[in-house]
Amino acid sequence: MKNITLPSATIAYWLIGLLQVMQPQLSRAGNADSLRVTVTEGTNMAADLSPDKKQIAMDLQGTIWLVPATGGLAKPITDALGDCRQPSWSPDGSQIAFHAFWDGRYHLWTVSKTGGKPRQLTTGIYDDREPHWSPDSKRIVFASDRGGNYDIWQLTVADGKLTQLTTDSGNDFNPSFSPNGREIAFVSDRTDAPGLYVITPGSAEKLISASKAKLAGPAWQPDGSHLVYNALTKAQSGLETAALTDSKTAWLTEAAEDVFPFRASWLSSDEYLYTADGLLKRRKIGSRSAQTIPFQAVIALPRTTYKRKTYDFNSTKPQAVLGIKGPVISPDGKQIAFAALGDIWLLTKGNKIPKALTNGPAMDVEPTWSPDGTKLAYVSDRNGNMDVWIRDLKTGQEKVLADMAEDLNFPTWSPDGSKVAFYQGDPRNAWGRSTLYTADVTYTADATAPKTTKVHESLFVPSQASWSADGRTIAVSALHPYSSRYREGVSEVLLISLDGKNDRYVSPAPAHSLGTRSKNGPVWSPDGSRMAYILDGQLWITTVSSDGTPTGTPVQLTTEQAEAPTWTGDSKSLLFLATNLLKQVTVSDKQTETIPMTLNWQISQPNQSLVIHAGRLFDGKSGTYRQNVDILVDNNRIKAIEPHRAGRTGTLIDASTKTVMPGLFEMHTHQHSMVGEKIGRLWLSYGITSVREPGADPYDALERKESWASGVRPGPRQFFTGGLTDGTRIYYGAATSINSDEQLDRELNRAVQLGYDLIKTYVRMPDAMQQRITTFAHAHGIPVSSHEIFPAMRYDVDAVEHIGGTSRRGYSPKITAMNRSYQDVIQLLAKSGMNITPTASLQGGFFVAASKDPAFYENRQYKAFYSEDYSNALQAGAAQMTKISPGYLANYSNLQKSVKALIAAGAHVTTGTDSPFVPYGLSLHTELQTFVDAGLSPYEALRSATLWAAETVGASKDLGSIEPGKLADLVIVNGDPLTNIKDALNVEQVIRNGAVLSIETLLKQP
Repeated sequence: MKNITLPSATIAYWLIGLLQVMQPQLSRAGNADSLRVTVTEGTNMAADLSPDKKQIAMDLQGTIWLVPATGGLAKPITDALGDCRQPSWSPDGSQIAFHAFWDGRYHLWTVSKTGGKPRQLTTGIYDDREPHWSPDSKRIVFASDRGGNYDIWQLTVADGKLTQLTTDSGNDFNPSFSPNGREIAFVSDRTDAPGLYVITPGSAEKLISASKAKLAGPAWQPDGSHLVYNALTKAQSGLETAALTDSKTAWLTEAAEDVFPFRASWLSSDEYLYTADGLLKRRKIGSRSAQTIPFQAVIALPRTTYKRKTYDFNSTKPQAVLGIKGPVISPDGKQIAFAALGDIWLLTKGNKIPKALTNGPAMDVEPTWSPDGTKLAYVSDRNGNMDVWIRDLKTGQEKVLADMAEDLNFPTWSPDGSKVAFYQGDPRNAWGRSTLYTADVTYTADATAPKTTKVHESLFVPSQASWSADGRTIAVSALHPYSSRYREGVSEVLLISLDGKNDRYVSPAPAHSLGTRSKNGPVWSPDGSRMAYILDGQLWITTVSSDGTPTGTPVQLTTEQAEAPTWTGDSKSLLFLATNLLKQVTVSDKQTETIPMTLNWQISQPNQSLVIHAGRLFDGKSGTYRQNVDILVDNNRIKAIEPHRAGRTGTLIDASTKTVMPGLFEMHTHQHSMVGEKIGRLWLSYGITSVREPGADPYDALERKESWASGVRPGPRQFFTGGLTDGTRIYYGAATSINSDEQLDRELNRAVQLGYDLIKTYVRMPDAMQQRITTFAHAHGIPVSSHEIFPAMRYDVDAVEHIGGTSRRGYSPKITAMNRSYQDVIQLLAKSGMNITPTASLQGGFFVAASKDPAFYENRQYKAFYSEDYSNALQAGAAQMTKISPGYLANYSNLQKSVKALIAAGAHVTTGTDSPFVPYGLSLHTELQTFVDAGLSPYEALRSATLWAAETVGASKDLGSIEPGKLADLVIVNGDPLTNIKDALNVEQVIRNGAVLSIETLLKQP
């Protein structure tokens, strides 16, 4: 097997070189036309006191800074691109150890107290975190996932020797040397006995304090008698102390304090330094008050602009279909089936014009050939849910093969044609878990139903299944996490035996993620001898044994971007999607041919005049209504807004007793064809006429965009990106693991060719690479978003998703465990101009709102689109989240205060929810209600969902407000939403691009 993972040390040296080259550019950020922000508080910053008690090292927003121990101006001693965290002074006071992310994995580094070039101490494919020096400065203990989960390791500084100190199957982390250097304290999440432990290397571990609270950052009291550590409960995050002799515990800090989860350090035998409430603090044991150590860190931000991509919403020109979803070649190699524009199509080689096999308002996708080439299985929601159907290509007859309670997807025929494997999705989440089933194909028409068999318990966002030639094994691409402490890992081949043997992970490229987990492999050849897969965006094959074990050296078949490979029946060639072209490659000589196809679509434009008589008009720009006006619409644009006058020419829409407002934007959602046709109607029924999708299978997203824009199915405007552009570790099935510059170039070029509206970089993307992505994207007018605020805003990343959300650190630089954001976050966002979509509903707002309102689920949209089973699963998910994250709901009001503070400081805030993790549609209205409950006016909340959202996607010239010349994307509601934000739910009619749809039409399945 070929391991093509670059050594992390090589990447690190390359990145350090890049940083040195870029340093003058970074320095220029402080020139006269840049903005300087003085930061006086830090969110989740760690700090350590120097041995001489004169300086404090702190990790404010991913840079190590030095501050005088008495307070004052902070000085950076590392650059901004390393995500440098959790500093630890060497006992001799000469240097500081920390963990950093320069090469896309956390490793241990040191830097001189005077700054300069950092020195890397650990390398490899694993994450090394939380260093702490021995008293003699010869050793460093740290936590690492080198052993399959997190354990405590020791590094000998002189020779780099690594020693594993703990081996429990639970995660052990946050180690700390005792004052005499003979013992090490650490935290463990062991299922049977979580808590605080002490180990003497070579001896048994001792449980000092058993606790179900979330513990972190143990530090020894100078006399070695007690351990001080952070404990997070539902009620507080504070420092607790435990005696080593009798394990008695006591709180040291006050319940109202928001203490950060890092080691304290000692100014004397009874006075300690810690971080809390955004501040550096010192406190004596037994004291009820703390002294603040003030600091100022000056951060320079650029003021640059770029030309955004433009939109032509008026064009009626035919455009080539790009949303080609799941192309599959027939066994004889003569035909290609695929989904596009909501239907299944058949392309015969030699004829560029494909034939539509299905036609209608239903969503028909995921075709797959029977082994004899006479039938297609696919999924369709023509009966309501997404079911598996079979079409006989000779007779045209169709029948349902599998009809289950939840939506189904990814059917695949068994080699003998007797069964079809497929997944049943999670009832709550199309981006969640799926359960693998098979259904017997050979059943009679008079049978009640085909026999279905559950093959495997649910998997997290797996790929389409692929059968071995003997039908005994199914291979899928599945997530293989590095540990249970952090969720990220790599996508590997999971072999599922149908005769009861244990599952096995195998990989042709160990420690390297395969392509996005959808239709990118593994794909077993019909003769069973090889598997095809996408790796780094290119098509590869490897020989395998009959049970799927890789046996030979992988072979690369393409040098261009490749997607969705399928084999011909003779196992001699593969069809694949090369960005926007269908191509076929011969395995023996790697010769590639393009298969021409002509399939076009065009924007559906109405030809009509409308007169909308509005009793109240909220135009999106003013906090007051215009009363009794006519909105005149020609075709798809607003011609004029004038005082009402009876008898105007055009179709009259009487909203004289109602409110007309701009169509709403859902600024953060993730969709999937598995949801079916109904999702477009669902959005519109809630008054949502535009959605921004920061992460999707690009071809799936394009199918939606083209279908909605062409009028094949009703739905909103879509602003989309492709997969989550991520680093060497990934989590979601739609995440693209970037491992080289060349791969990144291919992905970025695909973004331009497919017309992405934004690029989303995800949580394991190193800053130097994210900066490169941003430079490229802006050169092509495309905005960039991520989960990061700094240094992302320093190199002009446009937007940040979530005020909380996933972080590679295990804690967030934007919000604490008590849901508080401090001055660094508020001011950096406000001054930089970076847009934030806080997704407050995701962070607890949805369930808080539901608990306050007995009629929360009683709106007619929710009742039309969501089942009782879904609602039950939703509540179960809330309970699980509360269990995982103490204080998730109890501290939610703190998050609301941060949203209000952001708006008050001048930050650009938009509404999005990360649905489907909370329900599509209803969650956006919850977000609006949450903003108002936080103290914003209904106008400010609606502005975030209309004009400010349009500005963020770059379409405010056409959308976001009701003005002459703008597109007619309007919502008519009963009530007064500028007084009662809940009235925005009372949708009566939606006008999308000038086309009028009633609520009754939207709620009814076609």
